[in-house]
Amino acid sequence: MPAASPASFAPDSGPRSAAATPQPVDLILTDIDWLVTCDPAMTVIESGAVAIRGDRIVALGPTDQLTARFAAAQRVALTGHLLLPGLVNTHAHAAMSLFRGLADDLPLERWLFEVIFPAESRHMNADRVHLGTLLAGLEMLQGGITTCCDGYFFEEAAALAFQETGMRAVLGQGVVDFPAPDLADPSRLEDRLSAFAEAFPHADGRLKPGLFCHAPYTCGPATLQRVKGICRERDWLFQIHLNETRDETARLTAEHGEPPTLYLDRLGVLDHRTLCAHAVWMQREEIERLAERRTAVSHNVHSNMKLASGVAPVPAMIAAGITVGLGTDGCASNNTLDLFREMDRTAKLHKAVSGDPTVCPARQVLHLATLGGAAALGLAELTGSIEAGKKADLVALDLRQPHLTPLYDPVSHLVYCARASDVTQVWIDGRRVVQDRRVLTLDGDEVRREAAAAGAMIGRGR
Repeated sequence: MPAASPASFAPDSGPRSAAATPQPVDLILTDIDWLVTCDPAMTVIESGAVAIRGDRIVALGPTDQLTARFAAAQRVALTGHLLLPGLVNTHAHAAMSLFRGLADDLPLERWLFEVIFPAESRHMNADRVHLGTLLAGLEMLQGGITTCCDGYFFEEAAALAFQETGMRAVLGQGVVDFPAPDLADPSRLEDRLSAFAEAFPHADGRLKPGLFCHAPYTCGPATLQRVKGICRERDWLFQIHLNETRDETARLTAEHGEPPTLYLDRLGVLDHRTLCAHAVWMQREEIERLAERRTAVSHNVHSNMKLASGVAPVPAMIAAGITVGLGTDGCASNNTLDLFREMDRTAKLHKAVSGDPTVCPARQVLHLATLGGAAALGLAELTGSIEAGKKADLVALDLRQPHLTPLYDPVSHLVYCARASDVTQVWIDGRRVVQDRRVLTLDGDEVRREAAAAGAMIGRGR
């Protein structure tokens, strides 16, 4: 673990006399057993502290030095805790938390076309999307996820829900070439996208709009090009599922005479503002093309396993220079929104299939869930690491647990030992949104009651 130099974390930390007046800040988190910054060097500070002014990190370093330099309006001691940046979930369908466990143990195409699409048509509306997204936000916040990339229908309703949670989010309005829950007539797509743009809460700086073409087999070439064109015009993130299953990939390859990634590239939709989810059945030339176009990938290990989609070539993609983040996918195909589970399984699965225990080491996997995920969403300048000048998106884990004792390497512990239930405190933009495991921005009991009632109705209407 690289040793921390306090000066390297504070741009205003020049030589000081013993009588220097402490600088005022709003909040200092002190006495942190382990401060895991997730910066490019994966720097770790023992007995650390973080100074925050407004929504930004001002400085970090050893507790004794920061408390001498800064005077805080509020001081929170995190004895017995580890502090890391908020986790970044790069692929989710938050509203589908209402479908958790609805149709398990099915192959993807049967699950999607026989259960999920019909259920969405019957049961999903703006109110249900809002409710399901609140439920997902409640779960993600309790598990230390502060940033989410979402894609679904009625996405302006999802945006309002994320606004209530206080989370940071990129929100992609879903697009398919057949009737959808929020668009009965696909020929009116332009009207639907305009309505989404107008209704989006742009004033909330934590929320970014985007568009989500479901897949190359549900969106034709004209739709893919038009939607990507809108994203380019507005500097929005474009999302798409890519090469999720062997059959889908083979069918698209036969139909277009080239692998799906090359087909998408020929249409001009691959660039640094495109995010491909899954990317399981990738040929070498497809990996090289994504790297060339600087297109990011969201790895969804549990969803890929549960639907028997396969094992994505994550080590090869990382080696090629592709920006990779971790995603949970939706609760209908995972069935949880827990990035600690995703980290653990990512590290272990790729070791097992490669026969190489050094593949996907803990520090690399933690990077995928933090700064790598933020980079995949175009947010690396704001979040994903604990560095001076960045947003104060922070997560504290209680280390005083049997499964976290003893602790030799905090990075290894985060990937192989920690659980979402270890999270006790969460800050976003310097504002505490979880305190002592309780979400402060939502009425959790009411959200759960309403979600249970909606689930009962969905279950009766299957």
